[in-house]
Amino acid sequence: MYLRCCVAALVLAAGCVACTPQAPTANVATHQFFRVHLGPASTKPESGRLLLFAISAKDAQPDSKGVVESVDANPFRATESAVAAQEISYLPPGQNLDVDADELSDPKPFAQLPPGDYYVQAVLDVDHSYAYSGRGAGDLVSDVLKMHLPSDGMPEIALTRTLPAKDPWELPASAPANERAALPAAREHASLIDFVSPSLTAFWGRPITIRGRVLTPPDYDAKAATRYPTVYYTQGFGGNNDRVVPVLLYVYAAMARGEMPPMIWVFLDESSPTGTHEFADSVNNGPWGKALTAELIPELESKYRMDGRVGGRFLNGHSSGGWATLWLQTRYPQVFGGTWSTAPDPSDFHDFTGVDIYAPDANVYHKPDGSAYPLVRNHGKVLATFEQFAKLERVLGSYGGQMSSFDWVFSPRGKDGRPEPMFNRDTGAVDPDVVAYWRDHYDIAYRLQQDWPQLKADLDGKIHLIVGTADTFYLDGAAHKLKAVLDGLHARSDFRFLPDRTHGDLYTIGDDKRGLLKQISWEMYAQARPDSKLKAAAAPAPAVSASR
Repeated sequence: MYLRCCVAALVLAAGCVACTPQAPTANVATHQFFRVHLGPASTKPESGRLLLFAISAKDAQPDSKGVVESVDANPFRATESAVAAQEISYLPPGQNLDVDADELSDPKPFAQLPPGDYYVQAVLDVDHSYAYSGRGAGDLVSDVLKMHLPSDGMPEIALTRTLPAKDPWELPASAPANERAALPAAREHASLIDFVSPSLTAFWGRPITIRGRVLTPPDYDAKAATRYPTVYYTQGFGGNNDRVVPVLLYVYAAMARGEMPPMIWVFLDESSPTGTHEFADSVNNGPWGKALTAELIPELESKYRMDGRVGGRFLNGHSSGGWATLWLQTRYPQVFGGTWSTAPDPSDFHDFTGVDIYAPDANVYHKPDGSAYPLVRNHGKVLATFEQFAKLERVLGSYGGQMSSFDWVFSPRGKDGRPEPMFNRDTGAVDPDVVAYWRDHYDIAYRLQQDWPQLKADLDGKIHLIVGTADTFYLDGAAHKLKAVLDGLHARSDFRFLPDRTHGDLYTIGDDKRGLLKQISWEMYAQARPDSKLKAAAAPAPAVSASR
């Protein structure tokens, strides 16, 4: 179908706004409008999703010079900033666009903001990727302007500059010295993956590539007989080929110092225009799991000295990447020798970040007593509710965000060519028919319960799951339920619940923020090379509250 061939057309079909000047009329006299135009440096018409951000001067955080450099939305402080959005199909230089900041906004219309001084910034998201990765190369931004809101007039904002592309290999000043020292050699041992998938291309009707980076160990010799165990690493939501470079450098530096065993690492990019496809075979995103296992892996194993046995292929991923690795291991147990999945997205939909979406009259916004379901926490403090998170995402973009990513991966396709939403974005009401589809196709615990007799021979003992008991997104709940299912099946599995660890500090061991990755790599290597004399040096291990 055409709608499947061009995702960008979906946004345009939803109703882009032309840039003809329009003054507020009587029936919208109370709305807050802004007049936006391209700056003098722009020489061509632009299109995209225009986002307006405002934060109270009392809440802004200026730098050491007292300057507020940018204004953005923050899902960890969901109500701190206000954001409004409007689709723009055509904005040429020299022409004004009057933007209604009340029509689509969060957490409230701009005209209803408490009167006061605000810092305001506009961003034109030219490729509709903001909901996934935020502002990036090619986006147009304005200066940060201080103004009084609501305003009786129509404040003017110019999109004055285009954000440049960044070199992913350019390290921040905070990068550890050992990673800086390892960078030249790591670049020599890292190769880009840009593989055109036949099955994904057939699905979309245009060339679709699988992206990633292959990292070979320091002693790698393409002409030698040695073959290496291989780790397929998937990133969490918001990750991509550029953002994985710090992890790649960490792994190479650790291998060079003997702190990690010599293995080949394949860092997979699971980002897409619809969000994170999680390497799931989906009626909306296409057969990503098949493309990886039947197309890319054989291609890589023909080029690199990889151990192509089942016992030589491993999976590791965090968050959405953790779900991807769980799904790949349980869906393709004859391909992979084990997954080490950390803080995975919900693997049992009886606990979908704290919500039982199977319950009668389920609602992801409100509990039966009417109180709000939390979604983001910092230990005991709730930072955002499910409703706040979802409604902010709706303004930032109609697809690409975390919640819409779930729909694109898990849901059936609707008559309009888009995935059917699991819940109503206005009310939070869950669609039981969509949930039934989710259960039958992507509830990992449900599938294991249904198919364990067929899966046991290839899957038993291969699931390793690590999560913090204070996970930021309440993902420890689903992990407990998955463990209960596997225990009930008398399956061999490895579950570790790290006391008081969150989504962000799960990997920290001592002063090493990624120390758990070293521990995981040695566990993989011991399984692939049980007779090897290489062993991990003694190192502190994170405390475990429940395991195996």
